[in-house]
Amino acid sequence: MARALHALMLALQDLPRRPVLVILAQSLALTLLIFVATGAAVFFAARWALYRWQWLGEVEVDMAGILLILALLGASWLLFRAVAIAVIGLFGDAIVADVEGRRYPEAAARAVPVSFAKSLRLGLISVTRLVAVNLIALPVYIPLLFTAIGAPLLAFAINAALLGRDLEAMVLARHPARPRLTRGARWGLGALSAAAFLVPVVNLLAPVLGAAMAVHLIHLRNRDTE
Repeated sequence: MARALHALMLALQDLPRRPVLVILAQSLALTLLIFVATGAAVFFAARWALYRWQWLGEVEVDMAGILLILALLGASWLLFRAVAIAVIGLFGDAIVADVEGRRYPEAAARAVPVSFAKSLRLGLISVTRLVAVNLIALPVYIPLLFTAIGAPLLAFAINAALLGRDLEAMVLARHPARPRLTRGARWGLGALSAAAFLVPVVNLLAPVLGAAMAVHLIHLRNRDTE
């Protein structure tokens, strides 16, 4: 965890740079567009279905619309991590390349290019894995809801483990010959990134921050072992 905290401090220094801020703005814009487009499609499709088959009266349809909006807002908060990581996967190579080029030029010189198709595949795998693992864990989540804190702790542990793996994969895509992080380092990376997603405003920076942290963790570890 100490090494992960050191990587976090270095990643915070990378955030104010213009290339990183441009990528952050692009990823946030695309994430917002996905949420707005998906939410609008679900909302209007639901209203059309209610009017088409006349399941509810006019007042009930309006109330259903309000409840649907609230449900969509709640779903957006729950799914933000998955969509944000998938989107940042498309821009991840640019973040990794920028941090590597300034901090670890030797590693940057040995990096292999990552195609858009591979970045997209990594993002889709991340989302699919997140949904699948949480669905598998659903029978455990349900009884833990009655413990008040059990379900959030389990969700944090699962998301930390998945985040560490996804962020590591983002960097290793450029360095397939590099050894993987130790389990403890990968957990520290995932735990700090998952914690960042829980903090309002900071959660907007979390995907970029996590990608930069992964770069530092992997290259600092390899620098120490060389």
